[in-house]
Amino acid sequence: MGKQLKITLVKSYIGRPEAQRKVLRGMGLGKVNRTVLLKDTPEIRGMIRKVVHLVAAVEVEESGK
Repeated sequence: MGKQLKITLVKSYIGRPEAQRKVLRGMGLGKVNRTVLLKDTPEIRGMIRKVVHLVAAVEVEESGK
């Protein structure tokens, strides 16, 4: 089992640079207060760093079936 990141868009991306908008869209975040679960990888961590001022991220354990 690996870890996942629970990422929530907490601030609007209106007026932000296009690069930041693309990062948010790449993570699947389009509206404020939307939450997505993504695998904890270096790539996702880098995306979060680019938009850390717009999102809230929490580590969660991946639930196995």
